[in-house]
Amino acid sequence: MAELQLAVTPRERVSSTKLDQARKAGKIPAIMYGHDAKPQMLWVDFLAFSKMYTLAGESSIITLTLENGKPANVIVQDLAHDALTNRVSHVDFFQVSMDEELEAHIPLEFINESPAVREQGGILVKTLEEVTVTCLPKDLPHSIAIDLLVLTDFSVHIQVKDLVLPKGVTVLTDELTTIVLVEAPRTEAQMAALDEKVEADVTKVEGVVKEIDATTPAAAPEEKKDKK
Repeated sequence: MAELQLAVTPRERVSSTKLDQARKAGKIPAIMYGHDAKPQMLWVDFLAFSKMYTLAGESSIITLTLENGKPANVIVQDLAHDALTNRVSHVDFFQVSMDEELEAHIPLEFINESPAVREQGGILVKTLEEVTVTCLPKDLPHSIAIDLLVLTDFSVHIQVKDLVLPKGVTVLTDELTTIVLVEAPRTEAQMAALDEKVEADVTKVEGVVKEIDATTPAAAPEEKKDKK
């Protein structure tokens, strides 16, 4: 992947009202921190960041360029979203050192179609969408591909240990964790069992009191017999 660059500008601490006004004008407040560097508050253009994030996600190195400042290599550490619009409202950039290893969550990319799904009607089950890796920033993969063509029948499954990793990348997720498999389709008997309705009288469950119809007169208490 080509080098990803994003222009940023410094920002001062302002009121929440002015932050909202800036967001409406197409700016996103951001902060950059990491490697014992003093946190730096920044502005990012919304459209430029959106295009960049589509390419980079949270697993690619981005070079932040600041006018009259030294370029910084970062990854997107965290995003905040507006509760109503789901639009990005704040960005955390983590500055990395290119000669020190880092940990990152790398998304898994599932490619091709499983023969067990296509030919035998199986159900594809994904149990993992990303893995944690450690590597130098220059070796950081954008994603890790998993070829579903190996899932030829219901007995085959892909585990973390089966991943083909780029050179210099070490996976930290448990290697015996299953990533994806294909389950056999349900039989007609199983489908029929799912359709059956199980009816039960909840009033027989301990602690549940049956509601009395207001139109039905309550039974009169038994009269006590006079003792003579």
